[in-house]
Amino acid sequence: MYQFGAVTHTSVATLDVDGRRFRATLLISHDGIEYVGRLWFADDAGPDSAGIPDRGVFPGRTEAEVIALGRRLRPDELQQRFRRASAEKRRYHGLRALTTELLDKIRYLNQVGVSMRSGLLDADAATQELELTERQMVELVKQAKRLAGVES
Repeated sequence: MYQFGAVTHTSVATLDVDGRRFRATLLISHDGIEYVGRLWFADDAGPDSAGIPDRGVFPGRTEAEVIALGRRLRPDELQQRFRRASAEKRRYHGLRALTTELLDKIRYLNQVGVSMRSGLLDADAATQELELTERQMVELVKQAKRLAGVES
């Protein structure tokens, strides 16, 4: 979800699942076209709970429309969405962080290449920067094997 404005948090409901209590909060932002809400489930046990996002979205012309859609969910629908979010939650945080870092390096590599080809950067300095970034990317790829399949 692309965000152009502030993200608002609106409590929608609480639900009990397997003896645990969860808060369902609607995170709403404007994506440049419409308001988009996404449910976020957090354990009521304490502030350390990172929470679990639901992949489903609630679109609307106004924040009020999105909130109305979220609050219209029946308890059984909230439970279904919670179970789906729990089943799909990200478990391989180390590999995800490495992937994000690798994508950042690729973007940087492209930025340096474009700047060099358009004459904004000295060719020798840009070449050195490209080679350094390439070496860093190779090191990241080597680490991926160690992180693959490791839950965190």
